[in-house]
Amino acid sequence: VQLVESGGGLVQPGGSLRLSCAASGFAFSNYDMRWYRQVPGKARELVASITSSGGITNFADSVKGRFTISRDNAKNTVSLQMNSLKPEDAAVYYCYVRCFGRDYWGQGTQVTVSS
Repeated sequence: VQLVESGGGLVQPGGSLRLSCAASGFAFSNYDMRWYRQVPGKARELVASITSSGGITNFADSVKGRFTISRDNAKNTVSLQMNSLKPEDAAVYYCYVRCFGRDYWGQGTQVTVSS
């Protein structure tokens, strides 16, 4: 199983970023996917999730209305569109899947929100 995130970077407050996660090594379309984030000294936080079909999505209260999650089962990718970014959104963002009885994480992509 491999999860590779991309799309992080530096953005000004109020700006947007789109993160992508390319998945391989498992039957992607059969599994729910999640995005987490983590800042130093704090626990990893669940940001968004999407069911295997893409029909149901859930978001942390802190990002509702600003972030959307989507997936392309033909391309084995899951994306996180982040709008109206705030300084408190700055973190390392991780793609996650639980399959084969264990947790898998990507290497993370850094998002910095600063003027």
